[in-house]
Amino acid sequence: MNVDEEIEQLKEEIKRLGHKQNDGSYKVTFGVLFNDDRCANIFEALVGTLRAAKKRKIMTYDGELLLQGVHDNVEIILKEAA
Repeated sequence: MNVDEEIEQLKEEIKRLGHKQNDGSYKVTFGVLFNDDRCANIFEALVGTLRAAKKRKIMTYDGELLLQGVHDNVEIILKEAA
């Protein structure tokens, strides 16, 4: 998969695992994404895909580099109509 395809797949996984907000965005924590078996099988570099999506302003989260365990409670927000 190329980066665009991985970002599209990540958007679908966030919609599957996350919670829809009143503004139409979706919210999920990094720990939920990282520990999901399906995501583990799809994404070789989940953190890299998240960074690429953040750089393109498709999603947002605090910090630059997310680490499993340390950042499990960091909220990742998939912006509305993304």
